[in-house]
Amino acid sequence: MPVSGQVSGQVSPGFEPVRDVFEETFEAGEELGAGFCAILDGEVIIDLKGGYADRQKERAWDGETLVPVYSTTKGISALVIASVIAKLDEGYETKVSKIWPEFGAAGKADVTIAQVLSHQAGLVGFAEPIDPDLWLDPPALAAELATLEPLWEPGTAHGYHPSTWGYLAGEIAKRIDGRSLGTILREDICVPASIDFHIGLPAEEHDRVGDIMKPREMPRLGDLNEFNKVAFLTKWAAPGRGGAAWREIEIPSANGHGTAKSVAQLYGIYANDGHLDGKRLIPADSFAALTKRRVIGEDLVLPFVTEFASGVMRNNLGIYGPNGETLAHSGWGGSLALGDPDRRLSAAYVMNRQSSYLQGDPRARRLVDALYGCL
Repeated sequence: MPVSGQVSGQVSPGFEPVRDVFEETFEAGEELGAGFCAILDGEVIIDLKGGYADRQKERAWDGETLVPVYSTTKGISALVIASVIAKLDEGYETKVSKIWPEFGAAGKADVTIAQVLSHQAGLVGFAEPIDPDLWLDPPALAAELATLEPLWEPGTAHGYHPSTWGYLAGEIAKRIDGRSLGTILREDICVPASIDFHIGLPAEEHDRVGDIMKPREMPRLGDLNEFNKVAFLTKWAAPGRGGAAWREIEIPSANGHGTAKSVAQLYGIYANDGHLDGKRLIPADSFAALTKRRVIGEDLVLPFVTEFASGVMRNNLGIYGPNGETLAHSGWGGSLALGDPDRRLSAAYVMNRQSSYLQGDPRARRLVDALYGCL
């Protein structure tokens, strides 16, 4: 049914409470522009959008509006690696140094691909200063990470790698396949399925990108320690976000651009046992290895108990609905996506007015709660 007011889009009968929550968020002044999409058993049941793509409130947010989803990109990048991991005889248990010899420096010779992707490698950032421009040169930044000494013994603990994860994952994908991770995503997944998501956004698409309103508060990191300071708080901890150069390069941890629908479509692969549009995209063995628990426990970087598979989060905190088997991820500022394999349900929330939440943004949680309340 059509939706009136500043919110528009599709809501299937029985899911009107989700629309109500979405509208209330705008009425409360919590949004600039946003989208929410849910797909159940292959059918789009909700596809809402509202507000504005620009700060001046002159350009309506519509179905063509792209927005960066920050770390929600990680779950999509993890799918890309899963789609090619079978090229390695040992799959995720392959030592990274076997395909990327330089990575074996500084005590990392035995670190596996699974350990890197599940945030166990101890490479959350650079304790000593680096040239921040290196972040805009992924091969050069990956080369620096290859020489870096871990902040803890890999495999003994885990701590979220907010930015570096993408440079590590991107280099691993390229060493496995020969193509960049963003190219694999485009050629093997998004273009064949007409999915409007990009890691490495062409310049001709930049006019579609919504303006980002950054949060006024620092990220909610809890008690500070040496690990989250290195990961988030040094002057050289991350690239400058949002410029043309940042959009065009591939940062598989952080700069995926898409719509709520495209993100929900991709997380639908988690909800459908590695299938996309009814066709198996990821081999069954690879999908099982991708999605199984690799670590659970106190995170050295985030103020949570986190549970990671090989690049995607498992729903131990219950912020992605009631199913502990749901695969999900959140992004800086509030974006969220999930794939629930028991209900064959995927959903995504994207927006351009950021909050200080690293996960569990109240706007997204209310939408997810309303969605499950309708099932």
